[in-house]
Amino acid sequence: MMSLFSALRRALAPTIPAHPANALYAALVAEARQPEWYLAGEVPDTLDGRFDMLALALAHAVLRLEGEDPAFCAQLTERFITDMDGTLRQDGVGDQNVGKHIGRMVAALGGRIGAYRDAGDDDAALAEALRRNLWRGAAVPADAVDWVVAAVRRLAARLAATPAADLIDGRIAA
Repeated sequence: MMSLFSALRRALAPTIPAHPANALYAALVAEARQPEWYLAGEVPDTLDGRFDMLALALAHAVLRLEGEDPAFCAQLTERFITDMDGTLRQDGVGDQNVGKHIGRMVAALGGRIGAYRDAGDDDAALAEALRRNLWRGAAVPADAVDWVVAAVRRLAARLAATPAADLIDGRIAA
């Protein structure tokens, strides 16, 4: 009897459509969580370090798609905001402060998009942007910076090699 009520409740419950950027956002989160970033690249395995890695992956996806599908880039950013809002609330940040934190996070993402765009193909400029954004000015061995620069270049190449429709579906070339 209980399963009949459960089935009826599920059938009558309003369905919330999936966010159009869920698939790519999940793929970018998975990319940002790859242990190599934190081991070989020595990105701090902290809340800030994980945010910085997600912002790096998200920034490169936006840079890849902004010319082809700016509306989707807005949806991807919206998905990021929704995720950060939920994370802040789960971490106990009060309603009155969530907006301020989100504003800073979105500004940080925008700054990173600009910094990575400005770095272009210049590895030294990318290394400088990474030192500011991933390690936040802390001392880091040159080999870790070099590893991350090369890994970012590989990520950008994978994103560039993936058709936009596949990216939107959350598939990033290997």
